[in-house]
Amino acid sequence: MIIDITGVPPERIVFEPSPLAELGVALHALAEPGHHPGLHGWATATAAALKPDLADRLHEADFLWTTAFSDILMPYAGIRGGDGRTGATLAEELDLLDRLDEDRFVAAALEFTCSEQYAAAGGPPRPGRALELAASRGPRQLDFTRRMLADPAGVRAWLRRLFEDCDRAFFADTWRRVAPGLAADARHKTELLRRKGLPETLRAVSPAVALEVSQDGARQRIEVDKLANGRTSAADPAVGAGVTFVPTSFGWPHLMVLHAPGWRPVVHYPVGAPELPSPASVELLQRRMDALAHPMRMRLCRHLARSAYTTGELAETYGITPPEVSRHLAVLKKASLITTRRRGRYVLHQLDVAAVARIGSDFLETVLR
Repeated sequence: MIIDITGVPPERIVFEPSPLAELGVALHALAEPGHHPGLHGWATATAAALKPDLADRLHEADFLWTTAFSDILMPYAGIRGGDGRTGATLAEELDLLDRLDEDRFVAAALEFTCSEQYAAAGGPPRPGRALELAASRGPRQLDFTRRMLADPAGVRAWLRRLFEDCDRAFFADTWRRVAPGLAADARHKTELLRRKGLPETLRAVSPAVALEVSQDGARQRIEVDKLANGRTSAADPAVGAGVTFVPTSFGWPHLMVLHAPGWRPVVHYPVGAPELPSPASVELLQRRMDALAHPMRMRLCRHLARSAYTTGELAETYGITPPEVSRHLAVLKKASLITTRRRGRYVLHQLDVAAVARIGSDFLETVLR
């Protein structure tokens, strides 16, 4: 995921909490508790306390925050002539949602019901095509799409009432609890940006976020290490040049990037996430899974997990030549799955059991990132 920030002044890179974005992630945690084991207690208690009518209404629109995260939950990024700044309260951000022009609102709201391609420029698909695509997603998506195409203003008002009712039911108390920590993180990142610069600040945001600068220094871009591919520019004056970084308390392990054409880029990053010894990049995870997919390398790992062996010992055990063993070991070493040490004139190889043990959680964190 690439955000081109060439020519964007530092003061246009801002860190701010967003009540509406946090409500969206809280709703996601309610709908997908398996993604957020640390929030199991909160999700169980909150879901049990919901009145049936509110629970039913949330179910009607949960595809806006379940499968992925709809851009309507970050309306400040899509207002033409805006500055990309978040609102201080949920009511302020719902007012920003009301300010989104109709085409932009409809396209964002239908993104996960009938969109063919997120990165495609322009407004929503043609009504006939929109209904066809929504029907393939399910009856709720089809009903929502019909309502949206027939009465977008009515759906906008319905969503606002839904979010206001969530605020009264549970989110106001939740926001009072998490908002001070999110505001403190935003202030810390802002000060870090001022004192240490963007590369250091991005490292503090997430190990998956980095600054890439061209050799001649003429171009700069923020790269987010995700399985999803996307590219956008932070220099669109129509929505206010810059990038907005939004901290979230409920978001881990998700690291989300709004990169729709014509919208200001937003990086929605988790704070208070578990400390990981060595978070795997997408490239490293792919190398590790490829390395372990070969049956001979899996058999070698069985030996190397128990003790350290030389190339010759492994060749003799498995009836293959030392060069063949060396080639397999080189693949495992490139994937950082084995360690080596010298004993006299012999080189001993051993499986890094901790690295292998993390593959499952690395895979889950990567696909959810």
